Amino acid sequence: MNPNLSPEISRPAPKSRRIPRSFKELTPSNHFHPGTFFYELLWKGWLTKRTGRRHRPQFPNVDPGQAALTWIGHSSFLLQFSDMNALVDPNFANWLFLLKRLRHAGCKIEDLPKIDLVLITHAHFDHFHRPSIRKLDGHHFRTAVVPWGMGDLALGLGFGRIVELRWWESFEHRGWKVTLTPSQHWGARVLHDKHRGFGGYLIEHQGRSIYHAGDSAYNPCFKEIGARTRPEVALLPIGAYYPDSFRRVHMGPDEALTVFQELQAQWLVPMHYGTFKLSFEHVDEPLRWLRELTATAGLSHRLRVLEEGVPELF
Repeated sequence: MNPNLSPEISRPAPKSRRIPRSFKELTPSNHFHPGTFFYELLWKGWLTKRTGRRHRPQFPNVDPGQAALTWIGHSSFLLQFSDMNALVDPNFANWLFLLKRLRHAGCKIEDLPKIDLVLITHAHFDHFHRPSIRKLDGHHFRTAVVPWGMGDLALGLGFGRIVELRWWESFEHRGWKVTLTPSQHWGARVLHDKHRGFGGYLIEHQGRSIYHAGDSAYNPCFKEIGARTRPEVALLPIGAYYPDSFRRVHMGPDEALTVFQELQAQWLVPMHYGTFKLSFEHVDEPLRWLRELTATAGLSHRLRVLEEGVPELF
């Protein structure tokens, strides 16, 4: 491929169906005075000391039929198969504007293996971090899969191919398949960006299936996802749910456990907690509460809590 040429953006054929109006109205309103809410979040972020180990991960040799997951932090994951490596929502930033990262990223960008596929769940800055993507190796060879309306944002980041999907549309290549699934969130990069999509992903390869929910509140769509896909591994967000108004677009540990059961998955891997201070629950509360809930439900053996930068085989 000529590196001087821009990649072609593959878009699905135009469709008459529209995103339900209820989803478009989910952008949080600014009901909180900056001096009592966002200012306090920023202030706490500045005062909090960054924790977590910084080490070079020992990525495993993955045999055919195996999958290895490495949590980088927040909603960022490295997914490894024997012949393919994928990154989901890669974010290695120490700062997002004035928000300080509370725990070190699980690895450095230069420690990563060659990346074949990058999946972006939506355009929010904590999930679609352009500086992190620009630093990835192997420019002009990777494929990016993004929700509808995000293709233009991915231009100039070194992708050889950019594929836009709508809900329940799939892209297949060299034996792997990626499907964009519904969620309850919103996809704007800036406030007036109402045309951009959002969702989660089902990644299927070599008989394995991994589901990354992206950002989402609880919604009946998860029953449909479970009925249609029944993934083995469910990567589910558990943070940024307090105050309760945030549950319009995020889920707490209680709802994440309900989603896990509705998906009929085998493993629950929590994410979207402990990395950036995005809400008012204590930084350690989401995981503590999830452990309590799974123990009460007799599902502790299904919970897989990953440490940043430590690969685990599934």
